[in-house]
Amino acid sequence: MNATTAPKSDRMNRLEGFALIGLLQGFPIFASTVLLMKLLGSHQIVSDRFGAAIFVALATPVYAWVTPVLVRKYPRLFRNSHEPAFFDASLSFSGKIAQWRTQPKASSQLLATVIMLSLLAVAVASKV
Repeated sequence: MNATTAPKSDRMNRLEGFALIGLLQGFPIFASTVLLMKLLGSHQIVSDRFGAAIFVALATPVYAWVTPVLVRKYPRLFRNSHEPAFFDASLSFSGKIAQWRTQPKASSQLLATVIMLSLLAVAVASKV
């Protein structure tokens, strides 16, 4: 049985790319930023009710929107911030994630993120 898939629209492909950049790259950056601010006692954002969540919720989509623009203008400077597979129209959403996870760069990025967030979480939780 031959199953053909309908071609993905350019708008949907860009939306998937932005979502993946935001969730897999931007969100860990800003979550660790909030934890670091909490650890250092900076109360501008983290002391307000939902302030940290609002900061992360606003900063993540801005990061996802700005990163592809900066990569096009300054490819050498931002080469580690961009993943071309996220904008590959021939891949499905889960295929984009699978393609990204198999790369050594992504593996080391995920490992560094997990270690950093774990250390920050322990430090913030144990702060008296």
